[in-house]
Amino acid sequence: METEFKQSETMKNLMRAFAGESQARNRYTFAAYQARKQGLYVVEQVFQLTADQERAHAQVFYNQLQTLAGETIHIEGGYPVDISPNIADLMKMAQHNEYEEHDDVYKHFGEIAKEEGFHKVAFYFEKIAEVEKLHGDRFGAFAKLLEENQLFVSKVETKWICLNCGYIFEGKEAPNQCPVCEHERGWFVRMELAPFCRDGNYENFS
Repeated sequence: METEFKQSETMKNLMRAFAGESQARNRYTFAAYQARKQGLYVVEQVFQLTADQERAHAQVFYNQLQTLAGETIHIEGGYPVDISPNIADLMKMAQHNEYEEHDDVYKHFGEIAKEEGFHKVAFYFEKIAEVEKLHGDRFGAFAKLLEENQLFVSKVETKWICLNCGYIFEGKEAPNQCPVCEHERGWFVRMELAPFCRDGNYENFS
């Protein structure tokens, strides 16, 4: 039996999702700035890319509330405080949050939306949950590379691309400076991670 939207739990879940995505965007923007200060420009780009995608998710959810324009929706929710001077820790915190959205939160929201008859909203929750899984995988992969000192060093010959000018270098380590644009090592990333995705597979880096 369909539920009137204004009386639905789906309406509140959309606002919870909007709030969560909006906060995630800010957390990742803060983390991007922190990574940049530490010279980890490639990590800055990972956080910034994800922040931009979280903004897009927030807009999708927010747009579903347009029939309530001018009104106020009151919700309760819990949101993480992810603060650390360690960039790898920030990425692992982000990974946890993204997996939680995929494994639990959006799956639950989608089920409720279906039960209440809001199948389009359920579709959005389902598909955005899939993106959050990729976000979590990406954060986990970069955190692992950072912790194992493999972000700019490889055990095998690898192609590295400068994110500033696109110069490609082949070797076991990214150069200390790009010979073309002279940007420092922090701008280099493994080719298979550019632009930060590998067909959804973030395993088996050497």
